[in-house]
Amino acid sequence: MTSPFDRVTFDHGPAMANRFMLAPLTNMQSHEDGTLSDDEYRWLTMRAEGGFAMTMTCASHVQASGQGFPGQLGCFSDDHLPGLTRLAEGIKAHGSVAVVQLQHAGRRAPGDLTGEVPVAPGSDESTGARQMTTEEVHRVIEAFVAAAVRCDRAGFDGVELHGAHDYLLCEFLNVELNDRTDAYGGSRDARFRIFEEVIEGTRARCRPDFLLGVRLSPERFGMATVDMVDAYERLVASPDVDFVDLSLWDTFKEAADEEFAGQSLLGLFTAIDRGTTRLAVAGHLYSGADVQRALDLGADMVAIGRAAITDHDFPQKIERDPTTAMRELPVTKDVLVSEGLGPVFVEYMGGWGGFVE
Repeated sequence: MTSPFDRVTFDHGPAMANRFMLAPLTNMQSHEDGTLSDDEYRWLTMRAEGGFAMTMTCASHVQASGQGFPGQLGCFSDDHLPGLTRLAEGIKAHGSVAVVQLQHAGRRAPGDLTGEVPVAPGSDESTGARQMTTEEVHRVIEAFVAAAVRCDRAGFDGVELHGAHDYLLCEFLNVELNDRTDAYGGSRDARFRIFEEVIEGTRARCRPDFLLGVRLSPERFGMATVDMVDAYERLVASPDVDFVDLSLWDTFKEAADEEFAGQSLLGLFTAIDRGTTRLAVAGHLYSGADVQRALDLGADMVAIGRAAITDHDFPQKIERDPTTAMRELPVTKDVLVSEGLGPVFVEYMGGWGGFVE
């Protein structure tokens, strides 16, 4: 039986000491210019110290105009390098694999935050987003690759491309939104092309042992599950991709798409031969039993979100007692402070229904 405390190896980059990965979690703790704050440093390094074998940052924007939320960690400028370097060192000091999630918010980039009209593969009246030009697509591809190079220079072990949650990369896969007639819209090949070019550029310009992952949303956000299965098949077939991170919302749910009614959503992906590409899953993983169940269903890694917020040492607690679970909700603000959340993050969590007293 697969154990949560087995090592995980990759084709590129260092191995994970166990199967626990800190999910990339919005925390709004960075400075206004995207530079690292002490609060964000403490939040992340505490999770590395608490036994997460991979510690991933929040979504980090690759262009100033792609910012998705206040207090977002930036990676679009060399001004961010000192903080990124400090963070990489702090995470790795605890033996955790240090990874930055790279993101552009696309049509979800608030104009009142960025001062610019949001952009997307296609125009979108609901958000006021305008369609990107082909040249702008080329520039954002370069921005992703340059950000990966910057993270490499800072000493991170790798990056994850945020291709989920209706952010820019995800939007290119959305057939309802992406009505482009250039090389980046239309067929599945064309809609996936931006992923291919970012992956190829990252692999070509970062060091050979640099870890590269991709996060996907298997459904929701206007995505057809059959298209996401196709994207997953393309990613696991690539020798350049080390892991795919599925944001399932509930790891154990049935597929919502009528085409796959009655089938396990996760099972649609575990049935596909992924070779040496690793599969991470996120959603409703709140206890040692949940973690073991996800691994038994075929996942290689578990991306922990809520339980990592309430318990910075969630992996260590499960190692001591496999029957343990995250703290019961709601928790007090004092508990969150003791778990390494700064005031802004605590306030943000107060907006999650039933999470904070």
